[in-house]
Amino acid sequence: MSTPACLSVPLPTDQELVLKVIPLPADCNANGDIFGGWVMAQVDLAGSVLPARLAQGRIATVAVNEFIFKQPVRLGDILSFFATVSRIGRTSVTVKVEVYAERHLRQGQYVKVTQANLTYVAIDDQGQPRPLPRAND
Repeated sequence: MSTPACLSVPLPTDQELVLKVIPLPADCNANGDIFGGWVMAQVDLAGSVLPARLAQGRIATVAVNEFIFKQPVRLGDILSFFATVSRIGRTSVTVKVEVYAERHLRQGQYVKVTQANLTYVAIDDQGQPRPLPRAND
């Protein structure tokens, strides 16, 4: 069940803040809500930060396993994107991303607006999957 828009939630302490962004007027629809596709693009960017670090090279998004819009994002919101690695495979990394909005008129109060799980794969110069570097390499 979604958190009511008026209730503030604490920011996660067990995830890494990977992106902070303010949507602009060009990113919103006629109602003043931010386009879902714009939010999805930002989530993809935020989700790629940790896998890129692990892959030490090129990566590509291969799956959006889950994407839930919990609350609308509005013009003037400050969005904070938190990520954590949920799975590391031979060539792929799955990441959980949570997005929190600091509402324009409620500075210092946050509401969770989006959550997603995405999978990225390490790729070589020809765009083919390649093994992730091992931790002791």
